[in-house]
Amino acid sequence: MSGVWGLFLSAFISSTIAPGGSEAVLAYLVNQAEIPVGLLLLTATVGNTLGAVTTWLLGLWAARRYPLDKLKDEKQRKAIHTVRHYGVPILLLSWLPIVGDGFCFAAGWLEMSFMASLIAIAVGKLGRYAAIVYLFS
Repeated sequence: MSGVWGLFLSAFISSTIAPGGSEAVLAYLVNQAEIPVGLLLLTATVGNTLGAVTTWLLGLWAARRYPLDKLKDEKQRKAIHTVRHYGVPILLLSWLPIVGDGFCFAAGWLEMSFMASLIAIAVGKLGRYAAIVYLFS
């Protein structure tokens, strides 16, 4: 079971500000064939989704402390404008490296529906991890 907890932790950390390699951990565990693939898929998806929700909550917190016109980071400003333009569906791409975290942060900043954001994030993360499971099964 340490593999499951390691995968969860890797997936959680990979979806917050810190970079991680949860895809490699998942691929390795799938190849080992010691843990049911469904459990691995669920673990990676839940861990990564909870990490993204943490980033969403950080965005919500930041919005209350720093108005948009006070933001100096151009990447954050661009992410907020992109998410404002495309809305919650952009969170289906929250799994993308670099920009995905920004989308989650911006959605929190914009106080988008928490449940709609959670669902879009989870669906996107599930799709990415399902592709990895398929490729390495």
